[in-house]
Amino acid sequence: MQLRCPTVDEVMVNERCASFAKRSIKKESKMAGLKLALSMMDLTTLEGKDTPGKVAHLCRKAIRPFPEHPDLPSCAAVCVYPNLVRHARHFLRNSSVKVASVATSFPSGLVPLKIRLADVRSAVADGADEIDMVIDRGAFLAGEHARVADEIAATREACGEAHLKVILETGELVTLDNVRIASEIAMRAGGDFIKTSTGKVTPAATPQVTLVMLEAIRDYFYETGIVVGMKPAGGIRTSKQALAYLVMVKETLGDRWLTPDLFRFGASTLANDVLMQIGKEFSGRYQGSDYYSLP
Repeated sequence: MQLRCPTVDEVMVNERCASFAKRSIKKESKMAGLKLALSMMDLTTLEGKDTPGKVAHLCRKAIRPFPEHPDLPSCAAVCVYPNLVRHARHFLRNSSVKVASVATSFPSGLVPLKIRLADVRSAVADGADEIDMVIDRGAFLAGEHARVADEIAATREACGEAHLKVILETGELVTLDNVRIASEIAMRAGGDFIKTSTGKVTPAATPQVTLVMLEAIRDYFYETGIVVGMKPAGGIRTSKQALAYLVMVKETLGDRWLTPDLFRFGASTLANDVLMQIGKEFSGRYQGSDYYSLP
């Protein structure tokens, strides 16, 4: 599989990312941005000790993140392991919050393809609206790009009506040029979203890899007219960082992408900081971090 991708100008990428972090967003614009960021969050629990009770708590938080202010938007989705999809579906019934599930042997992706596809079909059958798959980074780095593309396409088929987010695990791709190539492969193979990370590898999402992926989405849209979403995941912890990412999306892709249908934050720890900032805008003072439930 031969792809002709532009070489990434790392100096330009670093300069643009630094400029996004310097923007000052105040008052009404800040509140609008915080509410938008809240609506774009995928609250996630991906631990070996996850239980239906923990999923129920996360679902309640996703539906009504700030109980004292029911007019605030719900989060976009709750993301769980496949064996807990049925519970999440039950707890989120009659809400706008989507059920997302990691599959394909998350986070490594290193089991036979037929097992990964069975994992996807099972999660979809149990009610997952979205599947987060992870590519085989070893195959990608070995130059087996056609194999990576074929596996994404097979996963897309197994998803049926569910949306597919393709996790590149950018922290293991070594270079920004590789991030660009992997983004192209994921989009051309049918991914509805491209996603930076599993959250299990450091570094996870960074402004630099996010910008490279957003530019890949932009160029792919100009070429094909196909709209692909974006999800930075892991390492985004503060409202200030989230607002800088939203500025990056607006200036790279435009307002069309400023919606939960096309942009998500995979950062559960971000939720409480955003809620703290919103609470401060309402009351004029900060609540302690322990005022808000854990993600």
